[in-house]
Amino acid sequence: MADILKRNKALSVNPLKASQPIGGSLATLGFNRAMPMLHGSQGCTAFAKVFFVRHFREPIPLQSTAMDQGSSVMGADENVREGIKTIAEKSRPALITILTTGLAETQGCDVQRNVREFREANPQFADVAVVAVNTPDFTGSVETGYAATLTEIIRAVVPDAKEAGTYPGKRKRQVNVLVSYMLTPGDLEALRDIFEQFRLRPVFVPDLSDSLDGCLTDEDFSPVTIGGTPLSEMATLGDALATVVIGPSLTKAAELLEEKTGVPSYALDHLYGLKANDALISALAEISGQVVPERIERQRSQLQDAMLDTHFMLGQLRIAIAADADLLNAFVDLVQEMGAEVVAAVTSCNVPLLARIPVASIKIGDLEDMEHIGKANKVQLVIGNSHAVDTAQRLGIPILRAGFPLYDIIGGYQKTWIGYRGTRQTLFDLANLVINYSHEEIPVYRSIYAQKPANEITGLNSSKALSCQ
Repeated sequence: MADILKRNKALSVNPLKASQPIGGSLATLGFNRAMPMLHGSQGCTAFAKVFFVRHFREPIPLQSTAMDQGSSVMGADENVREGIKTIAEKSRPALITILTTGLAETQGCDVQRNVREFREANPQFADVAVVAVNTPDFTGSVETGYAATLTEIIRAVVPDAKEAGTYPGKRKRQVNVLVSYMLTPGDLEALRDIFEQFRLRPVFVPDLSDSLDGCLTDEDFSPVTIGGTPLSEMATLGDALATVVIGPSLTKAAELLEEKTGVPSYALDHLYGLKANDALISALAEISGQVVPERIERQRSQLQDAMLDTHFMLGQLRIAIAADADLLNAFVDLVQEMGAEVVAAVTSCNVPLLARIPVASIKIGDLEDMEHIGKANKVQLVIGNSHAVDTAQRLGIPILRAGFPLYDIIGGYQKTWIGYRGTRQTLFDLANLVINYSHEEIPVYRSIYAQKPANEITGLNSSKALSCQ
């Protein structure tokens, strides 16, 4: 059990976390024809949009209630109602999420009441799903905001089994998949391929691989998301064979979905490493009743070979990891499976998962904390997002970029980390970083004669020869 070290500073230096509204927006962007609206100032929304655009390098639909000095003091209920109405009239989205910011929460907003008032005044927009979520950015992180928003979307748009007439197993190949924020669009594409090899049809909730995968479309412009999980699919979740839940942060969402639909759940912490992927394959074999395909068995053997190839570089390697809890847990399991030692583990906020991550201690803090702990423990490699690059440079060690945001590399959002193949490539990436930045090579031997001109060496030799005669 990890020892949780709480904050001992009044401020963050080189912050690690991204805010809850960003996490809520990310969850919303995984649904088709969706629009997240941040209840706060225009600056709050602009800051979030910068994160998304730099990470995904795509246009991002994001709106704001544009609170100003007057509405911040006198109340911004009208901003919310008018904002929903304007989006519904102009864009006609399938889903609008109202995500509060620190300004709105401090002002004392009640967005659930605002949504009810909008419904009463505008019955013509009954076909537009509107979901309000409290996501103050002065607490939590992108992980908690993502999970809270997904929970409220399930609460709002998934019908109860009795009302909808659904029952588990009605759709004999469908499997619901609740996916954590840590899975990239590239991860979801790989995961879909694994499910389909078992002749299963996964319904990802949400599906960023269909909305933020970097695909050119025929449309010149769309004010809402293009691709993602259609809301019509949400009505069928109660007919699935099973629900696979990836990430402990989605426990509450999974419990709510099982309560509403009766579909049994299979919970997986992550899909990093041999043991975690064995658990996934075993679950899919049980759900489908199929034997494990030969192709997957071969990929498992390839991963085992890669583990043998890289254990010389990764065994006993001293690693620092900075990430939200789900991703932190995944990387801890992966590197410890290879015999590495996690000497610095830093995360953004305290959640129940931290208590069972198998490291000596976890610091609730920022990247400055990771730098100090890492330096004291002679860390040799860092795993973190693009904000941690400067930290790694000051420590003089390599960094494996992972998490959100990744703004100083191209295609980071599309990298595949999961499955046997993704894990294999991750091990290669880690080993190559160690090789390229190693400071323990045998120093090059230089002869003392190499520093003298050739004629001096020749003359010295000839004079010695004459004296001998």
